[in-house]
Amino acid sequence: MDQKSADILEFGKILEALASYTSFSAGHALALAVQPAIDEQEAIRWQNQTAEAIQLLESGSDVTLGASRDVRESIDRAGRRYQLLAEDFLSIRDTITAARTLRRKIEKVRETYPDLWEIAELIEECPGIVSTINKTMDDRGEVLDSASTQLGKIRREIRIIHGRILERLRGMLASHSSYLQEPIISQRGGRYVLPVKAESKGNVRGIVHDQSSSGATVWVEPMGTVDLNNDHRQLKIDEEKEINRILTELTLQISDQGDSIVRVVERMAEFDLVFARAKYAGRLNAIQPTFVPWRKTPADNIHPGSTIWFKRSRHPLLDPAEVIPTDLTVPEDIFIVLITGPNTGGKTVSLKTAGLMVLMAQSGLHLPCTEARLTFFESVWADIGDEQSIEQSLSTFSGHMTNIIRILDHADDRAFIVLDELGSGTDPAEGAALASAITDYLRDHGSTVFTATHYPELKAYATSTPGVTNASLLFDLDTLSPTYEMTIGLPGKSNALAIAKRLGLDNSILDGAMGRLGIGNNETEQLLDSIYDMRDRIASEEAGARLARRRADRDHEKLQTRLEEIEVEREAVLKQARADVEAELEQIRAEINKVRKQVGKAESKNMLKKLTHEVTDIENRPLASLTQTPLIDSVMPKTPKGQKRRKLRVGDEVFIKTIKSKGIIITLSKTAAEVAVGRLHMRASLSELEFRGRPVAVEEPISVPKTSSPGIELDLRGMRVDDGLEKMEKHLDQAILSRVPWVRIIHGKGTGRLREAVRKSLSKNKRIVGWEEGKDGEGGAGVTVARLEKISKEEPVA
Repeated sequence: MDQKSADILEFGKILEALASYTSFSAGHALALAVQPAIDEQEAIRWQNQTAEAIQLLESGSDVTLGASRDVRESIDRAGRRYQLLAEDFLSIRDTITAARTLRRKIEKVRETYPDLWEIAELIEECPGIVSTINKTMDDRGEVLDSASTQLGKIRREIRIIHGRILERLRGMLASHSSYLQEPIISQRGGRYVLPVKAESKGNVRGIVHDQSSSGATVWVEPMGTVDLNNDHRQLKIDEEKEINRILTELTLQISDQGDSIVRVVERMAEFDLVFARAKYAGRLNAIQPTFVPWRKTPADNIHPGSTIWFKRSRHPLLDPAEVIPTDLTVPEDIFIVLITGPNTGGKTVSLKTAGLMVLMAQSGLHLPCTEARLTFFESVWADIGDEQSIEQSLSTFSGHMTNIIRILDHADDRAFIVLDELGSGTDPAEGAALASAITDYLRDHGSTVFTATHYPELKAYATSTPGVTNASLLFDLDTLSPTYEMTIGLPGKSNALAIAKRLGLDNSILDGAMGRLGIGNNETEQLLDSIYDMRDRIASEEAGARLARRRADRDHEKLQTRLEEIEVEREAVLKQARADVEAELEQIRAEINKVRKQVGKAESKNMLKKLTHEVTDIENRPLASLTQTPLIDSVMPKTPKGQKRRKLRVGDEVFIKTIKSKGIIITLSKTAAEVAVGRLHMRASLSELEFRGRPVAVEEPISVPKTSSPGIELDLRGMRVDDGLEKMEKHLDQAILSRVPWVRIIHGKGTGRLREAVRKSLSKNKRIVGWEEGKDGEGGAGVTVARLEKISKEEPVA
């Protein structure tokens, strides 16, 4: 990556924002040092890691970096045989423990997150370090008695000597209380002493170790405890030596595995960076870009085969709530884009956005846009802003040219270049010629280029040169402000005279200016006006078509859901019907058993035998043939032989044999029909249906409940066409149901695209009685008033 170009594009600020999401210093440093990948596969791997980290964080996983610390400086000191401090040992222990925990957790889900496992798999165990530190010291860094046998022995002796000293001094507190300033035991220089009154020090034999600032108290070590204090002091020295020996050995052990521990820190820093990229993507509401291969082009085509496609892209350093998305979508046959537009119209922001999109994508960062495709570029170059240098005595033109010459030396068919105000800062004629020649040079070398210019000569160059196209940033003449919307494929219109007219410049002056421009220039501007109007109409029609498609998709989804519900209801009806038949059979069997008990009263054996056979036949008759019994036939008479069966039609009333119910045919196919049985719908084969007639259709009024009013005013200003139309449709539906007579729709004037789309949608809506432009005082052309269809309280629904 060219560092000067990265600084011009403010890539460093992106890295600072990224670093703010890291968890410890090693990850923070790694984030600030991010460089774009050196090959496409590495960039793809980084992007996949970011995507997996986002998925892992959104899954609610408890994977964290724990108490990781950057202990590389401590490892370096250990390698140079400097004894480490207690806090160093604890930081090393916590870092290795956190790394082990992270590795185990990722290993459990490695099938789901293979790219994250690729990093975690490299985390080394560093055997013995954690257990040795835990055996040596507690969580406060105090060396434990169990750290060594010798240390345990020394500390036991210290406790014994300490107890004897205190016991003897307590006895003296009681026997010498009149000579003491107060009855306490203290320490001076590591030796136990008593606070003796200055005038009584001759009454307490011992060694004076200190005196109070007032001179009223002297701190005396009684002679009776001198030997004990000597022993205690010697043991403390022995303890300190043993602790130093233990910590020195532990330092050497850590030094022996220093390289492994450093690699553990590096892996944890890498994880910290990946999780920071995931969190930053959430902050930007970003998506994963797709790297596409370089397209192969014919030998006579100088197109390098590059792809730049960023839909609704946003500059990552601007407030997401305020920045206006830009479509940086370059057609496949184009690789050089010349942007024209007014000052402060967003050209520079668009150029920086394009450059940052490429750098971020190739650095593993997700992009703030709705769709992103690009080829992998081997280098990114930029020349934007004021390059004037007082120290080097360079003018603005010279500063730009120096940087551009450096860029031209590296231009090739795998370079992405952004240039702002190419050829500016000098004579316009020479600047335009120079800008055209530089663009030609970059085109011949196959570089993919975004450049901004004010020169009208370059508009003609882009129109007539293969692989090159115009792009423009629109300007709202009503508000005299830029819209920041980019249109690729059309040059920008000249707005100077129009702005002057809006500001009140005398018409005679304007006419003189128009005359000096010439007829050709006027015709060109008029042609551009008509092209922009046509484009706006097409955009509004496309928006309407997309809205209609979304409605159709929603309706299809509702119908599909209803069909699934109907199938469930049909199964329930059939299940209930079978249960009813089973209940009937059970009742018949009960009656048969009752008859059997009474056969003993029969008057003759023949009668008894006949009854027995009939009962057995009825009892053994299968359920499927139940519809053929006299009981069913009595309510379902068969079609007489020789009589042609009536051809069923939608709307016929039929009898459904399987469930013994009547219904109305709703839909009909060659072999089956959908029948409404009350509120339930079911499918049945035609053989299961018997015609019963055509009922007289009676429409029952359905009450349309009155909903809460959404209001008679709808503000769509600042919204894109698709979003505005969808919001308007919802508002109108609710307004009609709440019986609002009209709605005042505020869409603003702007470029006219939203206004055109709103009025076209209203014209197609059958429930809109009519619409009209707002009157003076209502907003004029920036407002459309829609008159709504009236519905009665009980509007009949077919």
